[in-house]
Amino acid sequence: MGFLEEARENHVKKKVEEALRSKMKQKALKECDYFTAKYAECASGRTLSVVWKCRQQAKELNSCLHQFTNDSVLEDMKKEYMLQEDAKISASVRS
Repeated sequence: MGFLEEARENHVKKKVEEALRSKMKQKALKECDYFTAKYAECASGRTLSVVWKCRQQAKELNSCLHQFTNDSVLEDMKKEYMLQEDAKISASVRS
């Protein structure tokens, strides 16, 4: 793959990237629902003490969320988006 093709594949418009980030975050929250509930249960009724009383639950939640919200996941989503766009363009050219 040449430099130009690779650059095109990795380039997506800002609005599209924002939409992909939002989709990525929604999926992460869905996948980490168990840890979110544990953290919420711990934090319930607390104010400042939540910082040290719920530290373990926060670490677990963040660890889970990071699995689904990192640069690698975003890059994969961008590539998938570009492949779908290319397929749409190819289909419209053939019609």
